[in-house]
Amino acid sequence: MTSPAVPYATLLAFARYVDRTGPAKATFVGGLRKQRESRSGFNPHGQLIKALKSDIAFHGAGRYLHAVVNEVKPRWKPLYEALLPGALTYLGTLDKDTDLAQTRDAIAMLGDLPVKINPHFGLRHADGQAEAVRLHMDEQPPSPETVMATLHLMSRHMDQVLPHATATLVDLRRGIAHRPDPSVKTTQVEQWLAGEAAAFRTTWSVAA
Repeated sequence: MTSPAVPYATLLAFARYVDRTGPAKATFVGGLRKQRESRSGFNPHGQLIKALKSDIAFHGAGRYLHAVVNEVKPRWKPLYEALLPGALTYLGTLDKDTDLAQTRDAIAMLGDLPVKINPHFGLRHADGQAEAVRLHMDEQPPSPETVMATLHLMSRHMDQVLPHATATLVDLRRGIAHRPDPSVKTTQVEQWLAGEAAAFRTTWSVAA
């Protein structure tokens, strides 16, 4: 396990970081460090993700998603009810012959900052094309910065994650899939992310 003293981020955390400005950046990193030190943190979306994957794998047409909303603990039921319509919309965009594909995690180095690249699942379409999918489940839609950082870092390490696949960020509440924009200049994104990573490291150290 990474020491709390060592700057480190998941793709989710780093994508949320680049979306913030000014003092909110420092507050966010300070919160991440405290969470790491206390080893706290819980993902309430796990059962929903499993249900979505089951609907894809077994061509359930939403059966598993509907079931999990009824089965989840009362505390999380409103969250699952809010995510259900968009999840069903996204599921409906997939061809009935689409199957799950195995993905692997990777570590992206942005300067001296390790960022864990961890897709939620992979997809293999009937035409042979593949996608590595991250889900965005926040109440607000992903910002352009969040989309760009997520897709760029996933694409950068796709040879490890799911060779020859396309990086996809799905805004699950709205059922919208975001994919890389070919007009975006990779070198400029790299420079931007390197600056963000350096600032993240500095802020992490100050928060000690």
